[in-house]
Amino acid sequence: MARKALITGITGQDGSYLAEHLLSLGYEVHGLIRRNSITENQQSRLDNISKHIHNEYGDVSDVSTIDRVMMRVKPDEVYNLAAQSHVRISFDVPQYTVQTNALGALNVLESVRSHAPEAHFYQASSSEMFGNSVDPDGKQRETTKMSPVSPYGCAKLFAYSIVRNYRHSYKLFASNGILFNHESPRRASNFVTSKIIKNAVLISQGKLDKLELGNLDSQRDWGHSKDYVRAMHLILQHHEPDDFVISTGQTHSIREFCEIVFKKLGLDYTKYVVQNPKYMRPEELRYLCGDCSKAKKVLNWSPHYTFDSMIDEMIGQWTVK
Repeated sequence: MARKALITGITGQDGSYLAEHLLSLGYEVHGLIRRNSITENQQSRLDNISKHIHNEYGDVSDVSTIDRVMMRVKPDEVYNLAAQSHVRISFDVPQYTVQTNALGALNVLESVRSHAPEAHFYQASSSEMFGNSVDPDGKQRETTKMSPVSPYGCAKLFAYSIVRNYRHSYKLFASNGILFNHESPRRASNFVTSKIIKNAVLISQGKLDKLELGNLDSQRDWGHSKDYVRAMHLILQHHEPDDFVISTGQTHSIREFCEIVFKKLGLDYTKYVVQNPKYMRPEELRYLCGDCSKAKKVLNWSPHYTFDSMIDEMIGQWTVK
């Protein structure tokens, strides 16, 4: 009998790749989709697998919906990926961010405890929880102090902590994946990586003359979503619940990202990229670089994509549009 997985946030970048990965492994996949008044393109990331998955409308802020789906599906694995996922926007809508990212995670976790206590639970935690804390060797790992500098990071830290609490208090198989930045052709264009690539392509086609960005000196550890959803699954196959950093161990600045993308398109980024203060965060997270040695050793996980191949794939997606 096929194992059953329930994915909140299944229509997102990670949710869609995870659904595809689990289907390839023979899972029966169920998804929770937040209702949108504009239905066009809402599930476009799932178009190629829509006939093979079972989706229901619901919201992680609505306990009754979560309970109903949990009782009906009785999943073997639950992946909580639902979130207000834009860090900059979390400063504009902090209450909504906390309700979704913190209390929403608690709602799903409590539903698992009540209705599917044998299920393995995965929480999508974030490198934003570290804030500007860095170990002496320039890395962030599972033991690094967490001092978030955004409402998004604060909400994710609550969710991370409550997962650990439920693990110890109720003996649930509840694990955290502390994922560093990860991108793909499915990343929405209001995120900086897709914004850079989309607009660089438009500039190369003569359809745009400049690109406005915020802090060009922020440094991030970027991987590919496909690699990171493989890690999510491996985390729940481990013999005990635990927390794992998932990263590449390499960091690049926004400025460097721009330089590489524009160069691939035969352009000099300095002629087109300008800073606009409105895209700056009230408190900046300057640097992220993860140490994923625990995941490599314990889970036998490693990324397949390189920084360069990830960018090439994303450029290809915008070039063909």
